Amino acid sequence: MTQISYNGLKFKPFIPSVKIQERVKDIAAEISREYEGKVPLIVCVLNGAFPFAADIFRNLTIDAEITFIRLKSYSGTSSTGAVKEIAGLSEDIAGRDIIVVEDIIDTGRTMVKLLADLQAKNPASLRVATLLHKPEVCKAEINPDYIGFNIPPAFIIGYGLDIDGLARNLQDIWVVDDNA
Repeated sequence: MTQISYNGLKFKPFIPSVKIQERVKDIAAEISREYEGKVPLIVCVLNGAFPFAADIFRNLTIDAEITFIRLKSYSGTSSTGAVKEIAGLSEDIAGRDIIVVEDIIDTGRTMVKLLADLQAKNPASLRVATLLHKPEVCKAEINPDYIGFNIPPAFIIGYGLDIDGLARNLQDIWVVDDNA
């Protein structure tokens, strides 16, 4: 497929699933090495990070636990600038090694709020894994520990990323085709 359409926008292939899975395996191997002998708690930011977190979790060679938190900062194709918590963390994370798994760090506002909230709960360590990072538009001092791909400031869908709830199930990542 060379093009797909959602909500009147045309998208073209951007990152194929095979490349995504290669990066997932590399990141999982790095986490497994760094946390050998520990049992980190993976905090998946729903909904978008679900496929990425699940794939990382399945590729870990160490024991780990997983939990979920749901935040919202997007409407349509752009960030609203406000972070809304929809479902919070129920586990006690004091003294735990925490790895937050996010689908994309765009402006960085969502991650800044989440990290501040988690840090207030006194974890032993707090790290961030993001599938995608847009360093050109990041307005916050965020340096993810694990990055799948640095990408330009374009709107993308697939592999968890959506447009108004749709396209999350696409295995590849697609980018808006500005020439369509």
